[in-house]
Amino acid sequence: MEKESLLMLPGPVPMPERVRFAMSRQAINHRSAEFGAVYADCVRVLKTTFGTTNDVFVISGSGTAGMEAAVANFGRDKEIACFVNGKFGERLYKISQRYGKAHEIKSEWGTPLDLAALEAQLEAGAQVVTLVHNETSAGIKNPAAEIGKLARKHDALFVMDGITSVGGDLVETDKWGVDVAIVGSQKCLAAPAGLAAVSVSARAWERLTKNPPYYLDLAAYKKSAAGKPMETPYTPAVPLFLALREACLIVEEEGLANRIARHQKMAKAVRAAAQAWGLSLFPKLDAKHEYATTVTAVSYPDGISDDAVRATIKKLGITIAGGQDHLKGKIFRIGTMGAVSAPEILATLAATQHGLVKAGYKIKGNGVEAAAEVLE
Repeated sequence: MEKESLLMLPGPVPMPERVRFAMSRQAINHRSAEFGAVYADCVRVLKTTFGTTNDVFVISGSGTAGMEAAVANFGRDKEIACFVNGKFGERLYKISQRYGKAHEIKSEWGTPLDLAALEAQLEAGAQVVTLVHNETSAGIKNPAAEIGKLARKHDALFVMDGITSVGGDLVETDKWGVDVAIVGSQKCLAAPAGLAAVSVSARAWERLTKNPPYYLDLAAYKKSAAGKPMETPYTPAVPLFLALREACLIVEEEGLANRIARHQKMAKAVRAAAQAWGLSLFPKLDAKHEYATTVTAVSYPDGISDDAVRATIKKLGITIAGGQDHLKGKIFRIGTMGAVSAPEILATLAATQHGLVKAGYKIKGNGVEAAAEVLE
């Protein structure tokens, strides 16, 4: 274990031993009943994590492939209103520009979304709305339920990136009126990177584009999944499916409510540590927005080097994330997702506290102790 780095990122995350072992077996026929049973197990548990009775399909591709599948199948040649208050909202906007007429509803990273601007876009004829539920680039959780209500009010499809919330936070796809939702395997599910799952509502199927992409054609996935045995239309990444099935079974064994509570407690512990150190959390919230449950973004005080802090932490065998794009050097981010719990959180916070002190920051209080109080 001493040679393994502890990844405390907003994905990829540490994987349980049984998930890793699942990938080491001999290859199996992806057109067999055995593979069909693996796929069926994944879908059964994923429906629970999505909070849906809708169709769910697993694509061999990253979360970005799931994002593109959603937009390409249901947004081509349509007016698309895209919320952007971080890196991944920006990515959905860029994808939407390739397939439809995209309208950016932009806020500063980590600040509340402009719901009034969405209402105006919908009244002007927007047919699709895109949202990142949990924007890990800025540590903010966006109000999916509110946006779902607006989309339904104007009969627009609602596409939600739940890549870093499904399986680690409360997601109620059906209740919130989400028509297409996406999750990535390497986030809260604690499986290897390389798979994306997409849920699709009956409303969305009625508005399927007539010219979908070939590999990301969700109608082809639906047709193959309806067969016996259950299949994918094209050759799947079989070892990753085997690992995902094991990760899903672990979710089922833990119980989704317990898993969500664990994630919430870990995030609360990290926030408590930051506040004890005298540091500010990066997001600026209003009554409708919350701190992200699966990653915490913390602002650096003036004069403290991100490179120095994270280099010290890395020497101790732990990796946390810095800021992206214009936030590089301004924030650090600690992931609280997947299979980790109190020991990993406390080790990470101890290393971070040491890194801050070594970089010249005079901490106000003991963040590790504050976190331990929450976790206890």
